[in-house]
Amino acid sequence: MQTAPAKADRPLRAVTYRSVLRVPHAARLLIGTLTGRLPSGMVPLAIVLIGTENGGLQTGSGLAAVYLLANAVGGPLLGRLVDRHGQTAVLTTSAATAAAGLLLLTADGASWGVVLTAVALAGLTKPPLDATLRALWSPLMPDREHERVAVSLDAAVQELIFIAGPLLVAALAYTSSARWAVVATAAVGLAGTVLVVTAPPSRSWTAQPREVDWLGPLRSQQLRVLYTAMLFIGVPMGALTPLAVTFADQFQYAGLSGALPAAVSAGALVGGLLYGARSWPGPTAVHLVILCAGFATGWIPLLAAGNSLLAVAACLLPGLVMAPLLSAAYLLTVRLAPAGTVTEASAVLVAALDLGCAVGTGAAGLSFARVLLPAGGAAALVVLCATRGLRRPRVLPPAVAEPQHVTT
Repeated sequence: MQTAPAKADRPLRAVTYRSVLRVPHAARLLIGTLTGRLPSGMVPLAIVLIGTENGGLQTGSGLAAVYLLANAVGGPLLGRLVDRHGQTAVLTTSAATAAAGLLLLTADGASWGVVLTAVALAGLTKPPLDATLRALWSPLMPDREHERVAVSLDAAVQELIFIAGPLLVAALAYTSSARWAVVATAAVGLAGTVLVVTAPPSRSWTAQPREVDWLGPLRSQQLRVLYTAMLFIGVPMGALTPLAVTFADQFQYAGLSGALPAAVSAGALVGGLLYGARSWPGPTAVHLVILCAGFATGWIPLLAAGNSLLAVAACLLPGLVMAPLLSAAYLLTVRLAPAGTVTEASAVLVAALDLGCAVGTGAAGLSFARVLLPAGGAAALVVLCATRGLRRPRVLPPAVAEPQHVTT
């Protein structure tokens, strides 16, 4: 077992996506994580469909909400277990349990108690593959610039999950049934997790011994600020899908309900790739402040759109900023995480985003709901700019967590 060497802030030459993917095991980990996380884009719709078959749309939506809230609770808990016991056993067990929960959901004649338990179990035990991947980037990459580009690539391509996932579920439900869509979702998640946990960097990743601290990464004031800001960022992300239905009614074009979220994801994919393709001046913390401002203002053209075509084009703007914003937040989380909490810290960040999404979704029916779109980014900006020491443009001063140990 050896400790990853200290990293220089910048390599001697520019880092490209190709050079990141040429790092041993990097491509496998990225593909495995994307495959294992595909259920994030599949399960909510699959649960809505299977719930609707048995109790109507309200029942399906309620079950999907239970799944998302359970995932927000389970992710940080599983992240803490990974930090204490390593990735292999925790990810394998959680993936198998989550798959079992989804399969239980498809049982004929299951009572509502069983269905609710199955949905909650699947959400609580969904493996935190995104958090574990970000814990692996640091010891795997040769320097901090490679790590930055890897995190940016990860943040960009994760948008494919939310584009391909619902399409796969819809296709399977149309050609077979909603139950088979759930079965396929369980199989995909399990297969991706196996691909990750059998990779040498994941098998050899070991936790750092530390004293028991129930607060974990929440002990860090800087991370608490970051988590609060990301909760606000999640609000417009969650509000968009139900609000897209109101835009579809306004412009009398039903396809807009799917086109607007898809446009945001497409913009995020492009924006994330552009952000990671080059180095940008200034610390990552300053990038986050600027990107929050861009995310807030990027929604304004949508509110002013006069037709469906302009509405779709307007959604590209916040999307272009969203993936770079998340990339900066992911990178700061890893660097600010106290020693021995890097996986849990990343999982808590995801949970904060999920909670914000839940708030946005729940508030989307209010009369002033459209204001939530720019307000989320604006509130995040206020949180970041209100932190101590922001009289200078160095919010959340970068701190590098001690590297995890990995055998190569």
